[in-house]
Amino acid sequence: MESNVSIDVLMEIVKAGGKVTTGVDVYNAGGVLLLAGDICVDTLKPLEIIKKTGIGSVPVDTDLNGALLDSDGNEISLDADVMPEDRVLPVTAMPVNNRSVRMNSIFPAIATNEIEVRLVEIEEKRRQAMQKHAVAKQCIKNVLKDIQRTGGQFDYSEVERTVSDLAEFLIIGENPFSYLTQEIFSYDEYLYNHSINVCAIGTAVLHRFNQQFSKIVNDHIKGGIATDIYNPFAGETMQGAHGFTCYYPHEIDDISLGFFLHDIGKTLVEDHIINKKGRLTGLEYTEVKKHSYEYGMTLMENNQIRNATVKNIVCFHHAPLHVGEENVYPVVEDHTTIPIYTRICKLADIYDAMTSRRCYKEAINPVNVVTQIFRTYAKKDRLLQYILHAFVKSIGIYPPGSIVFLQNGQMAYVLESDGPLVLPFTDEKGRTLKYKPDPVIADFAYTDHLYAVDNRKSVISPKEVYNVLPSYLRDFLVMQH
Repeated sequence: MESNVSIDVLMEIVKAGGKVTTGVDVYNAGGVLLLAGDICVDTLKPLEIIKKTGIGSVPVDTDLNGALLDSDGNEISLDADVMPEDRVLPVTAMPVNNRSVRMNSIFPAIATNEIEVRLVEIEEKRRQAMQKHAVAKQCIKNVLKDIQRTGGQFDYSEVERTVSDLAEFLIIGENPFSYLTQEIFSYDEYLYNHSINVCAIGTAVLHRFNQQFSKIVNDHIKGGIATDIYNPFAGETMQGAHGFTCYYPHEIDDISLGFFLHDIGKTLVEDHIINKKGRLTGLEYTEVKKHSYEYGMTLMENNQIRNATVKNIVCFHHAPLHVGEENVYPVVEDHTTIPIYTRICKLADIYDAMTSRRCYKEAINPVNVVTQIFRTYAKKDRLLQYILHAFVKSIGIYPPGSIVFLQNGQMAYVLESDGPLVLPFTDEKGRTLKYKPDPVIADFAYTDHLYAVDNRKSVISPKEVYNVLPSYLRDFLVMQH
């Protein structure tokens, strides 16, 4: 039987001459082993180290030879009726890095196996991402309020500082914002979140494209590796020594800035048009289209923004990606003149818009969106294939926040696209589980085939599945908005 015991209680036992064996390995948030489960602790040092990391309790599993012994070698009961009340960790909360986490949280307080290590890492990434997201949201709010108050002026330097810090965080973390759910259940403050999401998604795709395409070009120039330069989907590319780099760090900063401001022109479009629930009239659609090439560019000029990269993104992020593409603007004679980074912005913009709930539409399951974007743009343009490849690899076939079916009929929430790592939340008949199951890696190579993703079944929309989500998963989704 496994019970969570306070570090302070364990330290008191050792101080009194007792011994502690957990029976399970204890890891920190970075996956570093702090205490092996078979180690008998009879000194305070190991427990002090664990406590300094912010871990307030550890599991003790008597079924795995875990035990608490007093100075005479007698076993100390883990039963709450036997142990003093102050020696039992409250069942309502567990301290993690000086924070309180509910016992029914989808993330563990500490990691005792490989999957839990990943969950703890995801939780830490989410925590950092939420902090950065809050700062970025306040920045874009200030921009839009300044424009409305002044008729077009805003603090461009504040945006540069915010996005520079944001871009560095996004590149190092490989888009940690992917662990925050999209606007799937709420459309409040859509424009603010959309600006941040496009910046996050676009920067992640840009970084991956930059690595892969630069490597492919270098290999092709050297002639030392037989690389089919027109088929990036044939296999993975590996980064190595290079002499050519598509985009340098200062250029990526400018591009991320453009991603962040791409829809700034919408502040000059009437709210009743932007938030109209029904179909736009021809005149209304014409007005909306002006947000890029007319209103956006007007704001660039009013604020004396001469950065060509930012202006290209603002003006052309709805331009065509291939010959014959419909419903694009502004009209350009040659789609190949549209910069690569602007094309990346368009894909990021489409993805976030489709996976977000708006006043006039429900959110679409991210799995369906990735598939639809791939089918729409695959094999349309050679260079576009590299952009599309980077996009799919960055987002993942099963993006975090997606709803999937497993082979046994259960529905599951995707926690991480790598795997993917999923949390089942229904039984085989679609009924909400009455218990919190363990997450599983839903791939044939890692798990029983019954728990692998079933691609034969059509995934459903977030709205359709919301009513069968367990309370702890609903809380997890709601707390992010």
